[in-house]
Amino acid sequence: MSKLRSVHHLALTVTDVDRSVPWYARVLELEESARRDDPETGLRKVVLRSPGDEFAVMLVQHAEQARRSFDERRTGLDHVAFKVSSHADLAEWERRLTEYGVTYTPASSSRTLPGAAVIVFRDPDGIQLEVWADPEP
Repeated sequence: MSKLRSVHHLALTVTDVDRSVPWYARVLELEESARRDDPETGLRKVVLRSPGDEFAVMLVQHAEQARRSFDERRTGLDHVAFKVSSHADLAEWERRLTEYGVTYTPASSSRTLPGAAVIVFRDPDGIQLEVWADPEP
């Protein structure tokens, strides 16, 4: 059997794609590459790709709007971590998040992997996102 090579895309349920797409495009520099609206079911999907096609995030809006807010303590998604090349890159991300008015926890040592550092913030629906730098030699 062939081995898995990578994650093709990550799909996140959001309450309003029209609010979330511009946020992800602006804050994370993702570009919209596909959109599907199904009037029969009310399902809306937007695929956002990273520059260079390294990964994709799909934002999904279901017709059912009576949802509880995101809580990483419930079964399902805990958080999404995006990797950068170095700890120095985290300072650039702090400046970017500040520029866009995104509340975040400044870069700090990871409690998961010694030597790694992470910035934590949330999207408009409260989904926890991270910018992560692996340990440096």
